[in-house]
Amino acid sequence: MRGIDQYIHAEMSRQHIPGLTLGVYRQGHAILLKGYGLANVEHNVPSKPDTVMQSGSIGKSFTATLIMMLVERGKLRLEDSIRHHLPKLPESWQAITVGQLLSHTSGLSDYDSGDLTKSGGLFDLRQDFTEDELVRRVAELPLEFAPGQRWSYRNANYLVLGALIRQVTGAFYGDMLKQEVFGRLRMAASRVISDREIVPHRAAGYELRGGKLYNQEWVSPTFNSTADGTLYLTIRDLELWDRALCQASILKPETLRQMWTPAAIAGAAPAEGYGLGWFVRHAGSQLIVEHDGAWQGFTSYFGRYVDAGISVAVLTNLDAEHSQPDTIGQFVVGLVEPSLAYPGPDER
Repeated sequence: MRGIDQYIHAEMSRQHIPGLTLGVYRQGHAILLKGYGLANVEHNVPSKPDTVMQSGSIGKSFTATLIMMLVERGKLRLEDSIRHHLPKLPESWQAITVGQLLSHTSGLSDYDSGDLTKSGGLFDLRQDFTEDELVRRVAELPLEFAPGQRWSYRNANYLVLGALIRQVTGAFYGDMLKQEVFGRLRMAASRVISDREIVPHRAAGYELRGGKLYNQEWVSPTFNSTADGTLYLTIRDLELWDRALCQASILKPETLRQMWTPAAIAGAAPAEGYGLGWFVRHAGSQLIVEHDGAWQGFTSYFGRYVDAGISVAVLTNLDAEHSQPDTIGQFVVGLVEPSLAYPGPDER
């Protein structure tokens, strides 16, 4: 794997990434688990396969899995109006379905950008809110478009799905993940983010400003517990996740196929796009399902080349403006399997 090491070191230097963990899996079994650089710069702690990084939005695939478990058990349907389960939501949300929240075709507005998250904003990142308060505040925002007519990636969709999971199960989505996914798959290090808990091998997240490294900015515990991507993961645990997907042991094969099918937009079924908790694309005849993420000085990428049986995970502890784990992961797959080589800019 010397070529991979050389490439990773070169990219970390170019992107100024302090620490990175890389997992490559074939048919659900690791063929490479390795850490590079530093998990914690202040204490000079090296990155290792057990280093715990934040998930960012690859956590959405796990939230979507919980929802699809409830669908398989007959607790809800993708065609259900969200108001069927959360009746206090405004009447303007009546046409929004569970499936549209999963596929980002609901029309919900963004809640976590611009002035909304600043001091005194509707979603001030330094304040604590209950889950119900957050959902009520999302409901105050205008819909961007009629449900099902467009696609627009909005974290608010998955925030609301977290409230839906609590309503249907009576439990916090993080507790449901622990019971139904992490516990069943023995993903021992995976959990919802917690500043208070003692988390072995936890990495620090960093931001690069003016060429200088800083610790991630602080946010209230509220915004580290929403269902739109606030997990701790390791590349060792992601081997178990990949194996469950390969073996269809966590969801039925037909459910996975449904999740990996791009959602219809305005009645048209695109060949590529966003399914249910996954981005979906093709490289020739190869089906690729993937997700990237960024949060609090961490970035992430998890991609599955379904037909080839190869998957890759890249977790870094640098902000999204500077770190590109998706590009790194896709290139590494090409080094492992040349037939899946990532095209250069002139070949795309």
